[in-house]
Amino acid sequence: MDNSVLIIDDSQSALFMLESHLSRWGYNTLKASSAKDALEILKKNSICLIISDQVMPEMDGIELLNVVKKLYEDIPFIILTGHGSIDKAVVSMKKGADDYITKPYDSNELLAVIRRAINYRRMILENKELREYQGKRQGFQNIITHSPLMLKAINLAKKVAKSPETSVAVYGESGTGKELIARAIHNASGCLVNRFIAVNCAGIPSTLLESELFGHVKGAFTGADKDRTGKFGLAQNGTLLLDEIGDMHADLQAKLLRVLQERTYEMLGSDKSIKTNARIITATHQNLEDLVNQGKFRKDLFHRTNSYPINLIPLRDRKEDIHLLVHYFITMFRHEIGKPIPGVSQAAMEELENYHWPGNVRELKNCIERAAIINNGELIRPEHLNLSNVQQNQNIVSNNNDNISINIDLNDNDFSLNSVMDYIMEAALKKCNNNKAGAARLLKVDRKIFYRRKQTRE
Repeated sequence: MDNSVLIIDDSQSALFMLESHLSRWGYNTLKASSAKDALEILKKNSICLIISDQVMPEMDGIELLNVVKKLYEDIPFIILTGHGSIDKAVVSMKKGADDYITKPYDSNELLAVIRRAINYRRMILENKELREYQGKRQGFQNIITHSPLMLKAINLAKKVAKSPETSVAVYGESGTGKELIARAIHNASGCLVNRFIAVNCAGIPSTLLESELFGHVKGAFTGADKDRTGKFGLAQNGTLLLDEIGDMHADLQAKLLRVLQERTYEMLGSDKSIKTNARIITATHQNLEDLVNQGKFRKDLFHRTNSYPINLIPLRDRKEDIHLLVHYFITMFRHEIGKPIPGVSQAAMEELENYHWPGNVRELKNCIERAAIINNGELIRPEHLNLSNVQQNQNIVSNNNDNISINIDLNDNDFSLNSVMDYIMEAALKKCNNNKAGAARLLKVDRKIFYRRKQTRE
């Protein structure tokens, strides 16, 4: 930020006094004896701060403030006022002045006000730059594809971004980028200053999900020793992503429908209605129409959330993107890990393009990350990918009778109960589109077993 301060006063002695103070504190000063002269100076110079007298002929300080904030909103503005005009100074604060100081002023007080205004505005600009940077990292430009079907989905998402009242439903297998699309919609909506909140409805027990979404008041249930804001409250003026909504319990579906229809909700244990303006985006890997026909999902909630569907296709149906994504992830991990990775060998690329990718783009990203970590700065080769063992899982199939057939081919060294368990768990995950909660229900075990075995293997 420039070090030049523009001072405006129709009194030459007042200008001289301000200039002497500012020069002593290391600031360069530009002087104007009228608002008109000040606006001409602003056109030609970079200014870090404006200090203006309130009472001036033709255009006073508050009128000048109104003009400056429309043209140069990032420049902090301080009003100088006499003791009898403090009420007007307060008005100036409401109109956008960063601070005011009364005359005659103490030099130390003036310096403190100047530094506070400049530092605060610098913080605002830094936060703005950070939000813009985050927006670029999580925006539509970060979705890598040449696939016509994926480009169609992205165009749909871009169009709905500016319509926060429209309910958006994102469909796709696990790992296809449902949350990435939701974040891009949020960022493109101009709500960067507000929160993006994601809730995995399948990852939270139904007994706790209501409190997680709506919050609770003290004493609502045993252990509720204080009020707690729910996700709807945290997402106020922002976006709430309800991921895996197909796993939501029926009772909670009815309460969610009411929120979507009336835009109000109650915290658990309270009868006070709270308004919400959060944008609601739902996502699932399941076919909600099938769940409706099976009586597992409310028909009215389906129609309410499905007003603007966006379908993301699996990676196996957009093979033309694998080459693009591989090089994108290599570039990413080259910078994050700090290791020179020249690229991918032809043999490794052939394996990557021929693999089925049940975990979709997320699995591809993890695969490249592992390869980037273990290789020694050379081309990524097939042995870095660790796809040979995973590829055997393609022998796990479901037949027309919905039975699961598992063909296991292990040598003597690899044959063990743990290996067989791994194959069975992989079969369940594949049948449930890599959804751990669904696979756990299929195997009639606790979902945590998948995380414990992952930690054990690591």
